[in-house]
Amino acid sequence: MTTADYVDAGEAIDQGLLNYKTPGGDVAPPVVAEVTYERILNAREEPQNWLTYYGAYNGQRYSPLDQLNTENVRRLTPAWVFQAGTSGLIAGASTYSFEAAPVVVDGVMFVSGWDGWVWALDAKTGVEIWRYKHAIPFDVSLCCGNVNRGVAVAKGKVFFVTANAHVLALDATNGKRVWDKTYGDVRAGESATVAPLVVKNLVIVGSSGGEFGTRGHLDAFDVDSGEHQWRCYMVPKPGEPGSETWPDGEAWQRGGANCWLTSTFDAETNLLYVGTGNPAPDFDGEVREGDNLFTDSIVAVDVDSGQIRWHYQCTPHDVWDYDSIAECILFEHENRRLLGHFDKNGYFFVLDRTNGERVSITPFVDRITWGAITREGQVTAKVYPDKEGEPVHFYPGPAGAKEWTHASYSPRTGLFYVPVQDTGATATRRRREFKESIPYWGAGVQVDIEDMAGSISAFDATGEEKWRYRNELPMCASTLATGGDLVFAGKPTGEFVALDARTGEQLWQFQCGSGHHSSPTTFSVDGRQYVAVPVGWGGWAEGFLPGMLGAGHGSALITFALPEE
Repeated sequence: MTTADYVDAGEAIDQGLLNYKTPGGDVAPPVVAEVTYERILNAREEPQNWLTYYGAYNGQRYSPLDQLNTENVRRLTPAWVFQAGTSGLIAGASTYSFEAAPVVVDGVMFVSGWDGWVWALDAKTGVEIWRYKHAIPFDVSLCCGNVNRGVAVAKGKVFFVTANAHVLALDATNGKRVWDKTYGDVRAGESATVAPLVVKNLVIVGSSGGEFGTRGHLDAFDVDSGEHQWRCYMVPKPGEPGSETWPDGEAWQRGGANCWLTSTFDAETNLLYVGTGNPAPDFDGEVREGDNLFTDSIVAVDVDSGQIRWHYQCTPHDVWDYDSIAECILFEHENRRLLGHFDKNGYFFVLDRTNGERVSITPFVDRITWGAITREGQVTAKVYPDKEGEPVHFYPGPAGAKEWTHASYSPRTGLFYVPVQDTGATATRRRREFKESIPYWGAGVQVDIEDMAGSISAFDATGEEKWRYRNELPMCASTLATGGDLVFAGKPTGEFVALDARTGEQLWQFQCGSGHHSSPTTFSVDGRQYVAVPVGWGGWAEGFLPGMLGAGHGSALITFALPEE
């Protein structure tokens, strides 16, 4: 691509961003201008679209579309492929990985990639409409990959975050920057990877960087102006509720609890449901005695004020790196408004989402040796790295029994579909003094590579397992449930499969040529249903084994549909 292909090239280079003209033209239809809070609130009433990160505020990753079903999915074939570029390139302990969830609005798809890329595509043909590139400094501190998990759209804008902790709004018709705000200190090791969430007139984003001893926070910006509206820190300072769970001194200032995955939202309670990350240092608990609130917690935050209303801590005083950042799926069962959360520690938590009351706790993976949690919520630690230089082995490993990638829930079947990782690790405590922007792990970690397994497992609301689709390797990509009684899931070895949502039987498979570590979505254009999945992954287990599975493979967005008649 030559200089002549740039839009406003000189100005763009000066500003550290690039907008490209493309063969399909340089403007998209102004459909996103009509995406309001009310439309997102009722997103599942327009199943042809995928308006927000999880498809809807409830986090279910379910679409009522049923053109694709258990009878005809065997005929599914690629409709178009968008080549996004090379991924899997090793950069220290990090990899470039395509982890986004495509958002689709009335025939236009918006998707983000690593290194500050955002694309607008014709959702029917895959033709690129525009692209944006935000300049990312080479010295940004990233613990676990140069990644971005997606965009939000509303009121004529596309919102996304960058690795150097900016949140931006682009004009949805041409990709030009509307506003750009910084909300993290990269010098201190803060970064951003989260897909934003638009609620009312707010853009909600969270911070990354817990492995560098940052203090996690959730932030809200005005959709129109970009003005900062509120910040909610997830580690309380002295005197605030929860501060008694931290020792005296400076530990709270670098306590972690970052909010690096997208929240879910309930308009009736007016609450955001946020999963928080691990405490820092990850494995050395002696320097941060106590339960360490609000790390490894489900936190309910008032969307208007940013105030914490209730919390539930899944792993008090975590010394295994068990972030509780996983999605909080909102559902109804036996006339109760509930929340389901599959935690990295291996347990499935069901809470009353109005007040955080515990409803049930059940294990969802076979091997759990780090400790135990009773049905009454009593946590007992059994194995942990407490002695300097002494290796300790435990299950699940720090990558978790379920990684950040998402479960889905079908209201048709009443089942949750969970990507499970059954693998252990060895951690050896190695105390390190805190230094700004330097990794603050507190241990050396080695993931098991000989004895591992995975599955897509289906559970009901009580935690009873209904079926299991087994895999030789951990399942590390989000699932997608549809009204055609299908569950889609990707494997780290490249296969994309469709399962029967009621039995777990594999009905279809396609080899995509690179590993899956993203979130597939489904939509329809002109009455034809499509399933889109980003592929391209050069690592596994949050950077512990970069390049283990297919480093250097290209990244692509592959979209499937039934053959046209």
